[in-house]
Amino acid sequence: MKNCDLLIRNARIYDGLHESDGRAGIFNGDLADLAIEGDRILAIGSRLDVQTTAELDARGLALAPGFIDVHTHDDTAVLRSPQMLPKISQGVTTVIVGNCGISASPVTLKAEPPDPMNLLGEAADFRYPAFHDYIAAISDAQPAVNVAALIGHTALRSNHMDRLDRAASSSEVAAMRAQLEEALADGALGLSTGLAYLSAIHATTEEVIALAQPLAAHRAVYTTHLRSETETILDALREAFTIGGESQVPVIVSHLKCAGIANWGRSAEVLAVLEAARETLAIGCDCYPYAAGSSTLDLRQIDERVAITITWSTPHPEVAGQSLARIAEGWGLTQLEAARRLQPAGAIYHSISEDDMRRILAHPATMIGSDGLPLDPRPHPRLWGTFPRVLGRYSREEKLLPLATAIHKMTAMPAARFGLEGRGVIAEGAFADLVLFDPESVTDTATYSDPIQAAQGISHVWVNGVLTYTAQEPTGARAGRYLPRGRTHWIQ
Repeated sequence: MKNCDLLIRNARIYDGLHESDGRAGIFNGDLADLAIEGDRILAIGSRLDVQTTAELDARGLALAPGFIDVHTHDDTAVLRSPQMLPKISQGVTTVIVGNCGISASPVTLKAEPPDPMNLLGEAADFRYPAFHDYIAAISDAQPAVNVAALIGHTALRSNHMDRLDRAASSSEVAAMRAQLEEALADGALGLSTGLAYLSAIHATTEEVIALAQPLAAHRAVYTTHLRSETETILDALREAFTIGGESQVPVIVSHLKCAGIANWGRSAEVLAVLEAARETLAIGCDCYPYAAGSSTLDLRQIDERVAITITWSTPHPEVAGQSLARIAEGWGLTQLEAARRLQPAGAIYHSISEDDMRRILAHPATMIGSDGLPLDPRPHPRLWGTFPRVLGRYSREEKLLPLATAIHKMTAMPAARFGLEGRGVIAEGAFADLVLFDPESVTDTATYSDPIQAAQGISHVWVNGVLTYTAQEPTGARAGRYLPRGRTHWIQ
């Protein structure tokens, strides 16, 4: 008879696999027991006969692999707030950092971090000149969640260029590439870009291709905040696919959307271009389940038809949480003039069509990513609510996604695409990253007016076999690890 540390009985198990990628799940809501020994799943089956020191009756709740947040800016949050309550309270057990071209490492600053690297903190927060320094910091901090990391293109540019409003020279590209290859050798997942930002918009396609070329040998990926998410989005998509094709690497489009009122209704057209590219390339995307985005305050995005909320402002911190329209009216200025006075600042832009977001969310290529900004004093509610919102509102209530499909987008699909071996699935021998939740009550509670609210319906969360969260209360345990890139088994 086998011995185990914990036996979970009577759980409705969703193993994370899905028939859409040719790996149909064995457990799709089936009632079964699961045994954990150390950091691994020991056994799964009906009425397991094992010796155990602890037993939990799941009472028919859903047991799924721990959710993988594929798009985060938690680079410094995992170090300064290692309990990671905004994520662990959602059932997230792994975060992928370094998105949108900005990463905490490898970084050597000459001054204050350029926009949008300031989303990750001030100059003192960038203390990791080599990627292995950041890995060591994760080990020292022992966060509650696992951490896997991309390397940011803007971070590399900042390290090796005197100014960012131009293309890189061949020698600068060579220096960036050498630093990227060093990080890849230490297990970084790949390269991310944020080509829409002023700190990277002057980078040529050739510059990015040159940087992306080493990725294939490391079985790494290329992720991109497109050069445009508005009127020229199709050109931006084609650029991303050219980079992937020339480099022979998978491409993941970050937070795919049709932003700006003039761009609403184009999601079918955008997805058709993505589908055509998927015939010859490994292409995927991620999406957050909200009709609003959040980033730094960008004067190019000021549109008086769009509701904009200021989340922080360095010169005027007192306005956090107020609308730009109200601030401008109080100051007797236009919104553009007020925005200029507020910078540097952060903002929530209500610039996305709900219908477009729903169509992208439901697409088979789409994973779930929060894109939350943990340093915002009044963050977008996606920081706390993304995963339960998909499970509750869009799966249970609106029937946009079957529960098994929603779970797949949060677990096995991202684990395969990013090469997170032994994660994202419930199977014997897999790591015991698990979330037990009530599919009938799970829901987000975070709102735009009250964004710092834990989800409802999350019962238990285990990270590497360690109970980390129970019903809106962290246990205090922190068992997360740095996850190096493993072998990528791409799921289209």
